[in-house]
Amino acid sequence: MAESAKSVKGSSHVSIELYLKKAKERSLRQSLTCPTDDESQLKRMCSYTSRLQRKAASNDAIREIEPHHSYDGADADKSSQLQNMLEDLGLTKHYTEKLSLKKILQIDQKTIDDEPAKCKLDLPWCFLKKLMMANLTARNVKFKPVSDLNSDEESEIDFDQLLNSPNSGGMVNPLDVITALFLCSDGFVQQEMALKMSMCQFSVPLLLPCCDSQQCTLMLWAMRDIVKQYRPEALSESKGFTEERIVLSNLPMVSFVRLGECSMSKSETLNKLLSNSQQYHNIFVHRNMECGDSPRRISNGLTEITWYLPCGNKNIDIFSQPVAVANLRGDIESFETQYAFLCQTSAAVFVFFDQLNANFNLLATQIHEAQIFLVGNNQSKKINVDILKEVTKKLGLKKKHVIIWNDKEINDVEFVLRLKEAVSAVIFKTQSKKRIEQMAGVAHELGIWVDEDSIECQRAKKHADAITAEIRDILTFKEQQLPLQGQVWKELTSLEKEEFRLRKLGSENIEKYKSDLKEKKEKLRQKQNSCDMSNTLMCFIQALTMQEKERSYFLKWMRINLDNMSRIKLSGLRELYKEKWKSSENKEEIKQLDQQLTNSSLGTEHFFREMGQIYKASRSLSVTDPSRQQLNHLPELCAQLLLDGFPLELVDGDASHIPLQWVSDVLSQLNYMVRPKNKILVVTVLGVQSTGKSTLLNTMFGVQFAVSSGRCTRGAFMLLIKVHEEFKRVLNCDFIVIIDTEGLKSPELAQLDNSYEHDNELATLVVGLSDLTIVNIAMENLTEMKDILQIVVHAFLRMKEVGKKRKCHFVHQNVSDVSAHEKNLRDRKLLLQQLDEMTQAAARMEKKEEFKSFTDVMEYNPNTGNCYIPGLWNGNPPMAPVNAGYSEAVYELKKNIIQLLAKCNSSENDIIDFKEWMRSLWNAVKHENFIFSFRNSLVADAYMRLCTEFNKWEWEFKKEMYIWSTNAETKISNFGTVAAESQTFRMDELFLSLKTEAKKVLYEWEEKLLENLTQYFTQTEGQVHLVEGHRAEFENSAKGLRRELENSVLYQLSAAAEIRQGMVEIDRIKENHTKEIEKAVCALINECRKKKIKMSDEQLEKEFNKMWNEILKKIPFSEQKPTDVFNKVSRCLRTNLSNKGSHANELLSQKELQDCGREPFKYKPEGFFKKWEHHVNLWLNAQDHILASQRRADSIIEVCKMSIIEKMAKKSDYHDAYIQEILNIIDERLQNDTDVKTDIQFEVDLKQHICGFAARNFLVMHQYFLQTNDPYRCLMKNKEKFCADFKDVFHERDQCQKKAEEFADQCLKPAVEDRVNRILGLNITEEMLKCQDFSTRINFQYSILLDLHLKQTFEDFLSYTNSYERYVKDWILKRIEKHFLSSSKLFKFEDQLLESSIDSIENAIQKAMKDTNLMTFVTDICKELEDKLVISQDALGAFMILNNANWEQFADSLTKCLKDMKEDLSDKFKKTSIQTKLENLHMKPQNELFIKVIGCGKQCPFCWVPCDAGGKAHNEHSASLHRPEGLGRYRKIATQKLVTDLCSSNVISKRPFCCQQTKNQPYPYKRYKDIFPDWKISPDVSLEASDYWKYVMTKYNQDFATAYNAKPAEIPKTWESISCEQAAESLKESFRHKDPALQSQKDATQSPGVSHRQRLKELHKRFKQLFL
Repeated sequence: MAESAKSVKGSSHVSIELYLKKAKERSLRQSLTCPTDDESQLKRMCSYTSRLQRKAASNDAIREIEPHHSYDGADADKSSQLQNMLEDLGLTKHYTEKLSLKKILQIDQKTIDDEPAKCKLDLPWCFLKKLMMANLTARNVKFKPVSDLNSDEESEIDFDQLLNSPNSGGMVNPLDVITALFLCSDGFVQQEMALKMSMCQFSVPLLLPCCDSQQCTLMLWAMRDIVKQYRPEALSESKGFTEERIVLSNLPMVSFVRLGECSMSKSETLNKLLSNSQQYHNIFVHRNMECGDSPRRISNGLTEITWYLPCGNKNIDIFSQPVAVANLRGDIESFETQYAFLCQTSAAVFVFFDQLNANFNLLATQIHEAQIFLVGNNQSKKINVDILKEVTKKLGLKKKHVIIWNDKEINDVEFVLRLKEAVSAVIFKTQSKKRIEQMAGVAHELGIWVDEDSIECQRAKKHADAITAEIRDILTFKEQQLPLQGQVWKELTSLEKEEFRLRKLGSENIEKYKSDLKEKKEKLRQKQNSCDMSNTLMCFIQALTMQEKERSYFLKWMRINLDNMSRIKLSGLRELYKEKWKSSENKEEIKQLDQQLTNSSLGTEHFFREMGQIYKASRSLSVTDPSRQQLNHLPELCAQLLLDGFPLELVDGDASHIPLQWVSDVLSQLNYMVRPKNKILVVTVLGVQSTGKSTLLNTMFGVQFAVSSGRCTRGAFMLLIKVHEEFKRVLNCDFIVIIDTEGLKSPELAQLDNSYEHDNELATLVVGLSDLTIVNIAMENLTEMKDILQIVVHAFLRMKEVGKKRKCHFVHQNVSDVSAHEKNLRDRKLLLQQLDEMTQAAARMEKKEEFKSFTDVMEYNPNTGNCYIPGLWNGNPPMAPVNAGYSEAVYELKKNIIQLLAKCNSSENDIIDFKEWMRSLWNAVKHENFIFSFRNSLVADAYMRLCTEFNKWEWEFKKEMYIWSTNAETKISNFGTVAAESQTFRMDELFLSLKTEAKKVLYEWEEKLLENLTQYFTQTEGQVHLVEGHRAEFENSAKGLRRELENSVLYQLSAAAEIRQGMVEIDRIKENHTKEIEKAVCALINECRKKKIKMSDEQLEKEFNKMWNEILKKIPFSEQKPTDVFNKVSRCLRTNLSNKGSHANELLSQKELQDCGREPFKYKPEGFFKKWEHHVNLWLNAQDHILASQRRADSIIEVCKMSIIEKMAKKSDYHDAYIQEILNIIDERLQNDTDVKTDIQFEVDLKQHICGFAARNFLVMHQYFLQTNDPYRCLMKNKEKFCADFKDVFHERDQCQKKAEEFADQCLKPAVEDRVNRILGLNITEEMLKCQDFSTRINFQYSILLDLHLKQTFEDFLSYTNSYERYVKDWILKRIEKHFLSSSKLFKFEDQLLESSIDSIENAIQKAMKDTNLMTFVTDICKELEDKLVISQDALGAFMILNNANWEQFADSLTKCLKDMKEDLSDKFKKTSIQTKLENLHMKPQNELFIKVIGCGKQCPFCWVPCDAGGKAHNEHSASLHRPEGLGRYRKIATQKLVTDLCSSNVISKRPFCCQQTKNQPYPYKRYKDIFPDWKISPDVSLEASDYWKYVMTKYNQDFATAYNAKPAEIPKTWESISCEQAAESLKESFRHKDPALQSQKDATQSPGVSHRQRLKELHKRFKQLFL
């Protein structure tokens, strides 16, 4: 024995006795073997193990751990081998900076790269890539160098190289790669690797060697996550099974080791032993595998473990009981520590050998509990019988313990059978069973480090154990420690859905019912707030605040502990369920057990759910409440966990509800943490329950979703996967979000009435959130496949309707035929046909029958959009490995998916967008009718941006055409004047030329608008794809605008041309009169000069008057005949109504036009029945046709009045084009308004009223025109001027200065002022359009309502609700006045226009300086200005006579006069009030803005709120905010009290409505689209959305009742608590208002817990400055 010891010592090997001796000498060793709860001891233990671990990484560790062990050259060689291996594999830096899951799971080019490994550096990543996808070929680590790839196979043979080159060729042994990766990975990667290796039925490291020391590690933590199911022999009849975490399984372990050299492959023998005859599997790597014969450089000393687990079938099972099998790599002489460990933990140790020499003493000197079996290979006849006898004697071995393989006696099959018999005997008889967890104690005694001994792991374990130790009964624990997600939470979720669906409303008042529901919710929230945070949750939250590594360990320990508990609980319940199920009398008990099975699951998601609940409950507290402030950090904690790779529960699986505020705030914090790298793409899987959705995702992306033990996924979970920096340019995103969902058609929910609804909601939600949806179909479940496809088609259809055409990929599971893709061509066509049919059916249900095929709503290619995947297991579990075909098919699917994602517009999706989509989608699915209730904030924002852009383009078009038409009218006005004397064409030619040019310009601008739209929709920013459905509307609006402007311009040109044509004759007459006067004056001058006496001015004036009177008698003044305006207007009206039939003529003849339009228009239907119906409708509180018609008439009258006022501002003559344009406006408005059906009487009465009013105003305009242009009046007006000129000429005075002043004051100054009045309106309008209030109709509605709110005046509210268009016109006018009163902008515009005109005049003077006389000089100036200024011909004619000024001096004086003229006009502009200026403008900015913001002019058919949709040609009318119908005069029949119902609530209720369109018969509000198909009334996005009008009605309830001669409404109790600030905030929410002065919606810098009050104060401050 002494010699043996000396031999061992001499060979530098240490026996177990020496290890134990040294272990006893170390005082700290006790802390390792004696677990305690004392914190100080835990710290000492962790400190020791941490130090041990650190020093093990250096060579010094050898001396500390084994002070007696000599550090010889062999150890140094091992250390260098490790370093060299790590360098070869490119893992050197990861030896200290461990690989993390985030690193290996990130998406990069290698993810979709099929390139084989070309060098050793590629091997670890190829292995990990395949292993994470559970690919059986992961251990094939052979690489092909680039030189080999490029070698010429046709070259001559080099026989020396061929015969002498090694087979391994520098290849790396797979075990070295595995060992290196385990050494370079953190605990979580090790755990994931072990799990995936176990799934593939690869052996897993049990003891991991560290080659730079003699230290090895027990991989307890790495194996913690492996859970196995099996059926031992005892459960085979009952068909029961055992499910256990493998490290907790109490199994016998059989170990296989090698002593000395062994020609027989131990590992290959084990593979044969553990494989049945049907299928062989390489569990252990052996020399006959690819690269298995490569020398092991760092994996010697590796001890692997695998498990044989029976399935309960005697014909298949090799062993009837489960057993662990360990395999030590290398000679036990070199690895005595590992061998000692195996001897103490195994039931049996099988020692393989070729020959026994002195080394057999090692077998005898070990202290072990295991049976020793000697397995010798005597094929080479090297076994020494004497030594064998000696060994067997010393070890006390019997015949059964010695197995010798003599090839002559038995073949390898017989040999394996003998091994099997020996192992079976051990398993059957042994009492030595150990859990791997128990082996940690043995490891500590032997100085083997245990991976769980790290400080972080132990501290995290302590925290987790402290929580889970309190759990005795899961149900009781959840009720006491996690109370907020119990019954109260389920009641809250139920109430929230009821608020939107109103299914239990009955006959109760809607708003009162909703108010009661809100009160109940508040009470439940108060009840939640009354619950103190449990100690368990406090401990949980506290643990989450630890460092990242400890936090990760903690959550993993929590999951492990909770799963273990749930597994035990569920196992017992299943047994009880099985017993009760045998008897049909136990139905009630079975039902209760069903519920218990559902409730007995407990996972970390329940703790996070409780966090979310307590956070949500705290939000109802005051912002300053300490209880609320203490919880503000919770979203940040959870966001960090998302970044760390932990899933977030989106949908509460138990309550089928999204904790919206909690999830939203978590995502906001996540966005804050990662921005600007916050772009995401979302992948979701949908499918029937238990079809392997989670497994598919886990295999595809290497992730692990939280699945509570014993049941499938419930709800929906999201998880982040980072995209590698270099790959971001391919995917154009920073993260991929994976969403795993609850299975559809769940048996657990099938018994519920709303199970289809539940599935529909879930499918709609996840499809809406996803960029790509994987539809998982199990081919053995084809019946349920149709059901799920119907659900999915509905979801896709809804997404297409709201602007998202999603991508889709079908996965057909359990299809193993290699020709499946080709053979299933017919099936794919059949599937597409079924999808088309389902799409058509869904489209009919959703009232969107334009969708005919599945590809209309989904991006789907039947050839590339299908993937066929074979079954997961290759054989019978539990010993079946993952099917290699499954992994490869999933890999192909993954590549396809990433390629599809690369085609997504990912730049449009960021985390905040995702949050907004989720919020809007969830609000939508809470309603029964999805499409009509969907109001998505991102869609609204995108639509707002489109409207804003289109409004800019539209204004540019209108501005350009206004400037063009103004210049064209100037040309026409100058036709036939001095400025146009050189023109040779007639007026009709000029008109035709301008008309052609107008059409050309109009069509060019229409094309420009359409091109702008095309470019807008091709951009990737701004979420433009969401409003693709509105593209046609805006294209039609562009075309409609062109038609509208064309009509308007041509009407203007036509009228201007004809009026100017009539003026040419009048101008000729006036010119002749002037010439006659000039001739007479010249004669008088000659006559006076002949007298040769000095005459005074008085004498000259006397002579002039005498001459004037005489000449007036000689000039024939023909009196201008006035036009019968009423007759002309009447003829136009009759022509307009000529195609309406004889009844229209009869109605026209009943009234004279002169009598029409004097009083406000009141529609009075003819006939007793209509009058009676009107009164009945008022009494029944039904929608009344007469009131609707009156509103429509008022609206048309306002628009026509604006047109009349604009025409009168031009002060031109009357023309029929004016009244034709007005009649055209009326026809267009009546034709477009399909909501209000009008009869011929209404049309005739309305047109007569408007035409009477117009004729009366046009007559005044005509009379003024006649007076202004009467030749006699014009001549008399210039008498004084002629007299003064006569005196100057007679006295031969210098007229240059005087004439220059006269030309400037009488000719140029009025023309410049007229030019300013023509253009200034355009500038004012453009300036107002820059204000956010007028940028879109939605912004305008928001601004005007907020202004009302700030004023708080009942009269304004009354005027707004009852005379909307009149109030809007007045409001716009006041807004313009206020805007320009508070700034100098208007003066700047006037100065700019004035400066421009003066510059034009000065340029004209300079160009005319080449002339030789005054006449041509002035004429050339007028010609130069003919496109810009309209110079009065009267003033010009008067200026030209009796003018003897020198033209050069005149030009000099005129230039100086221009400065005075400029100053005079500037002073005049400054002194003129803004009201006067607005009256003088040709373009009325208030009218232009009114037309812009009033839009289509349609009003909600129920509450009369105006439509605020963008573009005139929109197909669907909508309003952002509806109001109580009581504000529109509706009252209850019996009590005459005003009603509080909102149509946005009614449309989701079962209430009916009556109107003329329903023939006054009740019709369901839910089906209002049948009656009003062009209206979209969305339910409020929240109960607070209508708080604005609720506040108004509550405050002015009595005032409205008095004004409407009704009784005050019964105000719901919750309305009374709405504050002024809440009303303003709800207004902002409803209109999605984006104030640039406030924080942007996408700016997530503010923490979710911060109050909105400060922002609200800023909002109020800004608008007070703006309006008050």
